[in-house]
Amino acid sequence: MATKAFKSDKIDALKSKIEKAQVALVADYKGLSVEEITNLRRSLQKDGGDFMVIKNTLAKIAVKGTPFEVLTETFKGPMALAFGFEDQVSPAKALSKFIKDTKKGEIIAAALDGNLLSAQEANALASLPSKEELYAKMLGCINSPATGIAGSISAVMAQLTRAMAAVRDQKAA
Repeated sequence: MATKAFKSDKIDALKSKIEKAQVALVADYKGLSVEEITNLRRSLQKDGGDFMVIKNTLAKIAVKGTPFEVLTETFKGPMALAFGFEDQVSPAKALSKFIKDTKKGEIIAAALDGNLLSAQEANALASLPSKEELYAKMLGCINSPATGIAGSISAVMAQLTRAMAAVRDQKAA
């Protein structure tokens, strides 16, 4: 039986993660070994997130009064929480990829900006491009007109040079 001090420490650890989190996902971890959970946790930590298995009652206490309180109705049965601290999409992508690769577990729900997302919406969140991909696309869009203008100017200059060379060759003949 866990002591009150242990439970209090778990609640405090979860609260500290909640304060920093931008997104939280509730996942069913049935069938996962300790090694698989550890690998998932490491994968999420690389993407600026974390994964925590916690008792439902302790999770309900920890999320009370936070934007993630909407998740309390999903705290049923064995569940774990995945958090994203730097990005809203990366943890969902990592968790979804892990579930697809191992064919174990499932995303139950997610909370984003105080809104409850269903399992389908959480999986849709995983399909969105990451922050880095969005930056790359945006820079490509910004760079595209400048590249087009430079190409057009270069083509005009090349045509002028070819025309002058043709005139020179014609006069020399």
